[in-house]
Amino acid sequence: MSRVKVVLVTAPKGDGDRLAREIVEQRLAACVNVVRGIKSYYWWEGSINLDDEDLLIIKTSEEKLDSLIKAVKEIHPYSVPEILALDVSRGNESYVEWVVKEVGGG
Repeated sequence: MSRVKVVLVTAPKGDGDRLAREIVEQRLAACVNVVRGIKSYYWWEGSINLDDEDLLIIKTSEEKLDSLIKAVKEIHPYSVPEILALDVSRGNESYVEWVVKEVGGG
């Protein structure tokens, strides 16, 4: 099942839709969920920050992962965007096949 990756990306509040659409249009993901209204507490430049953000839950293939990371870094407004790729160890095999097919990975 590790043919599929779930990638988490946070974005400024209201920016998630633009990023999601660009990622899907470029066929770098079969699906992107945009979860609005998350609050992120984090260290940045020596102090704790709090921001309202969108969370992108991106489904892609192993083959597209490097291209996805590169694209997100190019289109994302943050200088150091969160991009965390998680292996999918189990799931609906039909969904996994659909993800891989939609991004041209098989």
